[in-house]
Amino acid sequence: MIDREAVRNNANYLRNVRPIDPEEIAEYIEGVPHPAVVRETLREEAFDLRLRERDDGSFEPVPEGPIPDPGWAPTAFPESYAFALEDLLVAEFGANWHRGESGAELREAVRRLKTDYLYENDVEYDRVAALGYAIYHLPAYYATIGYVLDDLVENELLDRTPRVLDVGAGVGGPALGLHDYLPDDAVVDYHAVEPSAAADVLDRLLDETGRNFRATIHETTAESFLGVDGGSSVDAGGSSVDAGGSDATDDPFDLIVFGNVLSELADPVPVVEAALDRLADDGSVAAFAPADRNTAMGLREIERAVVTPSSGVETYSPTLRLWPDATPSDGGWSFDVADDLDVPPFQRRLDEAAERGASDEPGEFVNVDVQFAYAILRPDGKRRVGVRASDGRCARMADSEDHVTDRVNLLAVKLSHDLSAGDNALYRVGDGSQAVDHYLVCTRETVLNEDLRRADYGAVVFVENGLVLWNDDEGAYNVVVDDETVVDLVAP
Repeated sequence: MIDREAVRNNANYLRNVRPIDPEEIAEYIEGVPHPAVVRETLREEAFDLRLRERDDGSFEPVPEGPIPDPGWAPTAFPESYAFALEDLLVAEFGANWHRGESGAELREAVRRLKTDYLYENDVEYDRVAALGYAIYHLPAYYATIGYVLDDLVENELLDRTPRVLDVGAGVGGPALGLHDYLPDDAVVDYHAVEPSAAADVLDRLLDETGRNFRATIHETTAESFLGVDGGSSVDAGGSSVDAGGSDATDDPFDLIVFGNVLSELADPVPVVEAALDRLADDGSVAAFAPADRNTAMGLREIERAVVTPSSGVETYSPTLRLWPDATPSDGGWSFDVADDLDVPPFQRRLDEAAERGASDEPGEFVNVDVQFAYAILRPDGKRRVGVRASDGRCARMADSEDHVTDRVNLLAVKLSHDLSAGDNALYRVGDGSQAVDHYLVCTRETVLNEDLRRADYGAVVFVENGLVLWNDDEGAYNVVVDDETVVDLVAP
C-alpha cells in the first residue's frame, strides 16, 4: 500500500515550484511505487489538495478565487453529448432506433412522461423511459443549470473547487451543464443521487466529462441518502457506482442541486431541509423545475415551507423578500425564459419518423424551449441584492386592497418576462409580502418608465406613482404604469 501522506507532502512541497510529476514523486516514496500508482493516488487526493490534472499527466495548483462569469448562453446541445446519447440508443435498439417498434416505444415513453408531469402522476423510469426522457429533456435541462448558477457567479459565490451533490440527477442534464459552465481550471467533486434506470444513461454521459470532473453515482433514493427515511444518511461509498471519482464524503457540500425532481418526491420539504443541513456554511441549494403551472407553483410552496422566520434560511434569488418581516402567500407561478436551443439531431430523427395524419403538426417530440422556475436558498442569510423596502417610502403589496384607485410607490422584483399577447406589456411582480398576484401593466411607455421593459427577470425596480386597480376577472391587482409613472432600476 502506498504511503499517501508522503505523496501529499511531496505534492505540497512541489506545488509552488513546478508541475507535479508522478514519476518524480515516486522516487521519493519508500519502495519507489510505480508512477501510475502515484498518479492514481494524486487523482484521489486532488480535490483536497486543490490540484488539477493536466493533459500530460502532471498536476498543478487550482487558481484561488471564484470562477469568472462564463457568459453562459448556449445555442445548441454539444455534439459530444449528443453522439454519446445516440451511441446508447444504437446499442439498445440498433441504427434505426428511431423507426419501427423501437421508435414507437420511445415516442410512447415520451408521451407518457409528458402526461405524468402534466397530471402530477408518479413517474417511473425503466430503461426505455430513461432513454426517452434523455431524448426529450436533456438539452433544455443542460442549458437551465447555467442560467441558475449565473445568480451565484454574479456575487462571486462559486469557487473553482466545488463539492456538488446532484439529487435526482436523472440522465445528466445538470451534470453536463455544470461541467461546461465551470472553467477548464476547475476541479469538481461531483456526487449524483439517482436510484432509477436513468443512472446507467448518466454513467455513460459522464464519460464525456473531463478528468478533473470527479464523479460518483449513488444508486439510492434522496430520502435514504439524506437520512430522512427513518434511518441515518447513507454512507455513499457503500451505495455508489464509481464513475471515475472518489468515494462519497461526510464533508459538507458547496452546492446541492435539485433539478426537476422535487415534484417527484412524496414529501419534498424534509428532503430539502436535510439537504440544507449538509451544506457548507457558505453553500447553496439550487432547485429548478419546469415552467408549467403545477411544478412551478409546487416549487414555490416548497421554498416557502423551508424559508420561515425561524429557519435561518434565506431565499437568495429570484423571489427576494423585500420586507424583512413578511412572507408571500400568492400563487407564485413565476418562471424565467432563455433563448431556444437548436433542435438536436436525435429529437429531429424521432419526430420525423412519427406517423402523422394530414392535420397533425410536426414537433411533438422536439423540446428546445428553455423555460424554468428556480429558487436558490442559503443558510448564511445572503441575498442576491441587499435591497430592502421601508414603510416611509413604499406601500406593501399585502396592503393593495387599501390602495385600489390610488397611486402608490412600490419596490418590486420583476418575476416574469412580458406576459401580454402584444397589447399593453404585462409583468408579474412581487415584494415578498403579496397575498394575491400582482402585475405591472404598462399602458404608455416613456423615457421615465422604460426601465420596466429593460429590467431582467429577478431585477428590483422602484415604481413611483403607479395606479393600483383590481382585476376581478383574474383575481389579481394590476398596477398601471403610464405617463405619470416613473420606474427606476434599483438592482439589475
